[in-house]
Amino acid sequence: MSRPVELSRDGFEALAQHPFVRDLTAAHLELLSGCAASMLFAAGEYMFREGEVADRVHLICEGRVCVELPRSAGELVRIQTIDAGGVVGWSWLFPPYQWHFQARVVQPCRTISLDGKCLLEICEQDNELGYRLVKRFAHVLFHRLQAARLQFLSLNDQLK
Repeated sequence: MSRPVELSRDGFEALAQHPFVRDLTAAHLELLSGCAASMLFAAGEYMFREGEVADRVHLICEGRVCVELPRSAGELVRIQTIDAGGVVGWSWLFPPYQWHFQARVVQPCRTISLDGKCLLEICEQDNELGYRLVKRFAHVLFHRLQAARLQFLSLNDQLK
């Protein structure tokens, strides 16, 4: 599994250009960079699995990730596929801080990983940044829940 590596200057530029944070102020990007690390994942690798401790969010810079929900007998339900420019992981926002889905890398990924505890701390200190990020994560949550709803309806139709 990939380990977080300190963000280089190129990594900071990748963070600043990611659609999720691109229009934040330079001061806010600087704060975020203090929580950021670069990570690489190989195809087939899991970023995280359901039930594990949720402690970070991944801004996808390159590659593709499939968000899945385990079903009975090892079967998986694909909820959504996330490409470069997308975001994976929001369970670090809410107790009990465990992943509710799993994220499997479909194409090799390069991410900017943001430490959840660090994010929560800087958002408490800078309410404007916290508000901006919560609005963005709410947008991600909305789309993820819509994707899960569509998958549920599809599975329900297949069972009829």
